[in-house]
Amino acid sequence: MGSIVEAGYSSVEESSRILDFLLSQFDEQSLPPAAAKDLKSRATFTADRDAPYFPIPFKETETTAALKAVEGSVAGLLADIKQGTDGASSRKVNINLEKTTAFLCQAYLATVGGRGKLDPKVKALLKDTDLLQAQSDPYRRMSANLYKTKTPGEYYHIHGSLEASTTLGMIGLEPFRPDLPDHEAIVATIEPAVEKFTVAELEKMNAERRQAGVPALKHADFLKTPHGRTNMALPPWSVTSLETETPKAPLRPASSSGPIKILEGIKVLELCRIIAGPIVTRILGEYGADVLKITSPNLSDVPFFQVDGNMGKHAAELDLKTDEGRAKFEVLLREADVVVDGYRPGALEKLGYGATALTKLAKERGKGFVYVNENCFGYEGEWANRPGWQQIADCVSGIAWEQGRFMGLDEPVVPPFPISDYGTGCIGAITALIGLYHRSTVGGSWHGKASLLHYDLLLFKVGLLPASVQESLRSAMGPEFLSLRHAHSVDQISGTALRRMQTLFPGLYEDKFLDKWWSKAYGHEVKAVKPVAEVEGVKSGFERASRPNGTDQPTWDFGPEEDRRLE
Repeated sequence: MGSIVEAGYSSVEESSRILDFLLSQFDEQSLPPAAAKDLKSRATFTADRDAPYFPIPFKETETTAALKAVEGSVAGLLADIKQGTDGASSRKVNINLEKTTAFLCQAYLATVGGRGKLDPKVKALLKDTDLLQAQSDPYRRMSANLYKTKTPGEYYHIHGSLEASTTLGMIGLEPFRPDLPDHEAIVATIEPAVEKFTVAELEKMNAERRQAGVPALKHADFLKTPHGRTNMALPPWSVTSLETETPKAPLRPASSSGPIKILEGIKVLELCRIIAGPIVTRILGEYGADVLKITSPNLSDVPFFQVDGNMGKHAAELDLKTDEGRAKFEVLLREADVVVDGYRPGALEKLGYGATALTKLAKERGKGFVYVNENCFGYEGEWANRPGWQQIADCVSGIAWEQGRFMGLDEPVVPPFPISDYGTGCIGAITALIGLYHRSTVGGSWHGKASLLHYDLLLFKVGLLPASVQESLRSAMGPEFLSLRHAHSVDQISGTALRRMQTLFPGLYEDKFLDKWWSKAYGHEVKAVKPVAEVEGVKSGFERASRPNGTDQPTWDFGPEEDRRLE
């Protein structure tokens, strides 16, 4: 695949160094010693091109490759349990850096009917789950974007989430403006409205309306906040005990001596929207779990992200605010092994289905749960209960300012691709696998916690790419990418990066990195990125194609599959 980076930096070697760092960060609950033992010698990192691909100043691929090695090691422990062996796994784990890179930008590699996320005609192939036109209407979509504030040099990322009207109304704008012809006209309307306010005023208005906005802070300034100081001192994830009364819940024994699906027979209940939460369960599905995604028919979701995020799953709808919906959900819950919660902090607790309620149910049924939370700001500190998305974490932590500096600017820019989402999804999957390991070996119920902020802080902890590597990447990207500014949308930034990367690294976009399926629900061929971690003796891959939210019935009886894998 060639090299645009001068000799002296090795992504393979750096992945190994970051793995060393990760192995030093955790207590025995959050990373079992059996998973860490000899992992450095068992893990192999490979690359066709031993250098970064992303036009980003952070070691994104290298960091996630190290995370994938940890994921693979815990998967190996579970394989040992299924095969009836004890002790630390000696299974080899291989992580390919091209596969890891594809994993981190897979939303832009997935296709349905041959059309990707940036193809305007793809909308006709999708189920319209954008109920409030927060994605399909360009003006409303730009209610989630980075803008200047009243104070020169200070920027704020407003975020209308999937609703838009509240945030637009907050800054004095109408909910719809079909008369605005293009991006420039939209920015020329929204940015002056944001510029009427200081960061402090925007923070106050956002808090009053429970919206997901945040100031774009430089990393040094974030570390001066109480939340920054608290969270920088914490490890990238945690796994803690919820209860110790329920007995061991052994995994179903392996049915053959060949490669095994480690999570065959495990039932995973997903309560998530875009993107990190669904990636947690997508990874669990790769290892053979039955994943049932439950969404509300009354809540919006981004249609295209389901093409990638729903791979390997069944997807059903239930309204948990109705008696009928709750009754059906509670039947599903009683059989679940893993519950993944990616909604606003406390939302499921208010409905009676959070970690507290599941701990009680675990004792009643005599079998523990693994409960995984994925959120934006982490679980300690003054901002722990704030809502947020990837761009919010990237802006508050300092990622966006570093991206702007990388591009030669004195302003923040949101990085291309939802990389923090996918890295956080990997972390959440690690906590789920660790929780299942503990449940199998000592019993009880376990609580895994992952957050977008802590993935971003991990990037800072392992350090930026060397200046010479950054310069090589920056020069290769060319003037179109370097002309981007703070108010360009995520898709504009990602699309520009993608086009240039396809020119520079055509091998990264070959079908060898993609699974191809015929999806009955979509009625078209679907392509999605293959699993990354290769673990000795462990089989990974999907059992079914993706489908839109609400395609299936809310039942664990998946029945015969009508999708088929295409060669």
